[in-house]
Amino acid sequence: METESWATFSETSDSEGCVDDLNDDENSYAYGDIPKLQFRKDVSKARWIYDLEMAEVVERKGKMWTTTGIVRNGKIYCCIEETLFLAEIGALHLLDENDTPLPLKDIYAKMQEKKHGCSWESFEAYKHLKALGYVIGRHGIPWTLKTAKVDSSAQGSTKMNNIVDGESRGSFIITEMFRCLDINEVQPVFDVYPPNSNFKKSSPGTPCFVLCFTSGRPPSKQEIEELGRCCGGCPLKFCNVDHGRVSFFSFNRVELPVLP
Repeated sequence: METESWATFSETSDSEGCVDDLNDDENSYAYGDIPKLQFRKDVSKARWIYDLEMAEVVERKGKMWTTTGIVRNGKIYCCIEETLFLAEIGALHLLDENDTPLPLKDIYAKMQEKKHGCSWESFEAYKHLKALGYVIGRHGIPWTLKTAKVDSSAQGSTKMNNIVDGESRGSFIITEMFRCLDINEVQPVFDVYPPNSNFKKSSPGTPCFVLCFTSGRPPSKQEIEELGRCCGGCPLKFCNVDHGRVSFFSFNRVELPVLP
């Protein structure tokens, strides 16, 4: 007989950490909570596009853009968790459509709207993994159109077929895909890649694991098997966030002895 057991993968520390600003290289972040509003000499700028519900980078500085944001029509767009993370560490200034700077509290308010395909729990997990140096992207959202594939596990994947029609439609496609994400079900949310200075958006390779969220309950065996099929056999990790404390779990298949 077989059963599935919880196995702890990683857990955050309650103590606050310290981060050194090393040429804006996000892979240099230390383990622990990231101090907010750090002062940097090189700060990128982005403009929030309300129709897309994403931020368009208008001024790039630092090395972080090799592993942050998706590329469409030669431009880089950041989803809400990327935008908030960079704003928190002082690496990005966000502007509104009138080029007026948006304070951090306004970006928090956007996160609270829960209409950008990301919850607070997802953001906490994203921030924790970024602090460890991992490269993270939305599951099923290609980094560039050159890497676009039809992914049956991605919410809103029916829109993915339109990508082959050309980059001119890219902005509309990513909008629909983000809007179709349902953050209230057990499902894959992030593709996570190991820290790698040679990472390329045009050829990201296979994620080291896909991060799924449990919505406060452990997934059933049927859900795990279905997620595994949808993710093409890629290793799965499950995340639970409780009062800001992030825990990651994986499941091991255990063989139990047959009773006489």
